[in-house]
Amino acid sequence: MKRTHLPLNALRVFDAAARHLSFTRAADELAVTPAAVGQQIRALEDHLGTVLFRRTSKGLELTDEALAGLDALREGFLKFEESVQAMQAGQASDRYTIAAPREFYAQWLSHRLAKFVEGNPGVRFQLIADENADFTETNLDVAIRLVDGPGDLEGVELAPARRVVVAAPGAADQWIQWPGAPLPDGAEGMVQVANPGQALSSAIAGLGKAVMPYLLVEEAIEAGRLEVLEGPDEGRRAYWLVAPLPQWRQKKVKSLVAFLTA
Repeated sequence: MKRTHLPLNALRVFDAAARHLSFTRAADELAVTPAAVGQQIRALEDHLGTVLFRRTSKGLELTDEALAGLDALREGFLKFEESVQAMQAGQASDRYTIAAPREFYAQWLSHRLAKFVEGNPGVRFQLIADENADFTETNLDVAIRLVDGPGDLEGVELAPARRVVVAAPGAADQWIQWPGAPLPDGAEGMVQVANPGQALSSAIAGLGKAVMPYLLVEEAIEAGRLEVLEGPDEGRRAYWLVAPLPQWRQKKVKSLVAFLTA
């Protein structure tokens, strides 16, 4: 049976514009100009013979015709992604590519992967240090990120978002500051570092006290290398295990997610 020609690029643009209800934000996601988004939408409307968006005083709205086809379109894109993932994965059901921060891998993840291997002999791992790596470009299965939510990805918290002020026994009474962990009002960071891994190393070395994700320092606290000065208190960001929906649906990913969140 001859297949109907589908304007796939225009449909992809339509999906982004429909999610954001903004040509500008859709353009940012797709790395094109808002004018290019508008051109694709107009071309798609001409192809379909129907209007997809209407402008109101509150912004863009989808027409009834656009809404009627949106769910099926998104399901179709998910099927495309699953197809690509299946072709990429081949027989690699025992191989995992995981992106995680170096310090989190050292303090938390590596021990648990070792236990996972005990129950799944033959499993292989490839670790990538850039937790923000692109899933498609690096063929990632899952990523672990210190964020306030999964965003557009599927995800689960590895532990509740909690933060704690820690220092090594006898450490100097001064603050270690890193992006993403605001200090108390009026406090000044005498030691400034670039990420939580450097903050953790600085705290263990005795350079001062730091506000840290509790999950990252829990084992150091139990081992006596760090002492709790304040908290744990509720925080904003947590370590999330995330992946796009096609990866999230894979049997091997489900198995790993279940193990790490048990």
